[in-house]
Amino acid sequence: VVKVSLPGGCAWGPRPVDFHLKGLEKLGAKITLESGYIIAEAKRLQGTKISFEFPSVGATGNIAMAAATAEGTTIIENAAREPEIVQLCEYLNTMGACIRGIGTTRLTIDGVETLRSADIDVIPDRIEAGTFLTAGALLGEITLNGVIPEHLDSVILHFKEAGCNVSTTSNSVTIAQADKIQPVDMTTAVYPGFPTDLQAQWVALMTLAKGSSMITDTVYHDRFSHVPELNRFGANIKVENNTAFVRGVDALVGAPVMSTDIRASASLIVAGLAAKGRTEVSRVYHIDRGYEQIEEKFRSLGANIWRKNPSV
Repeated sequence: VVKVSLPGGCAWGPRPVDFHLKGLEKLGAKITLESGYIIAEAKRLQGTKISFEFPSVGATGNIAMAAATAEGTTIIENAAREPEIVQLCEYLNTMGACIRGIGTTRLTIDGVETLRSADIDVIPDRIEAGTFLTAGALLGEITLNGVIPEHLDSVILHFKEAGCNVSTTSNSVTIAQADKIQPVDMTTAVYPGFPTDLQAQWVALMTLAKGSSMITDTVYHDRFSHVPELNRFGANIKVENNTAFVRGVDALVGAPVMSTDIRASASLIVAGLAAKGRTEVSRVYHIDRGYEQIEEKFRSLGANIWRKNPSV
């Protein structure tokens, strides 16, 4: 028996856990919801075929882990292909699991009795890398070391279309500030498309483009809580349905703004660094869930940024 609380997270849009729960039920678990908790019961899970309506990263990872020690074979159709899922499956295999089709939309998992311990070198955070690349596009040349450029192919292509000079090595990316940011339409997509977790940062970049652009989020249709805050800087952004229409302005002006989730926080920091004058971002506890000491990293690049009342 396993008992966990219903998940929290960033306060934007519905992100139901039904893919997770339905998948576990298909594997044979008895799922009940009680007083804000999820209770799962099973003697041993049984292999089955599961087809996701949407290639959910979290659900793919959870079902893969559960199926690794289930009895029989499990097939996951429309599985997520994100690098994080690829590494998870490879790590499970290192622990003794038997997973085939890694990196494709169809995973075949032959259950094993037990898994053994194993070490892992976690892949670099491609979303953090993309955030710093956005700052480099606006503020000056930045080289990111210890990254995997292939994980950022779509993002790098968009930066090049926006007029930035981007070069890569096997484990680094260098971006130079664009003379003029060109407006580039962008639509988020599951991997290998442009990640929804960099949508807010791209909107911040487009606020200073020389023209108009459209940013559409096909993954989370109402993930635009950063737009009213970016408009406080003097940006010109309007949202209709799941698309932000951005008309570039000549300059942003510092303002007091409030972060509402992890990536929105990152976009506000990037905008604040590019703005004229002083910006104060409140509720930064959001950003600490996705970035480690982001202000220190920006300070190492020469930014004038600091934290008030840091947590002990």
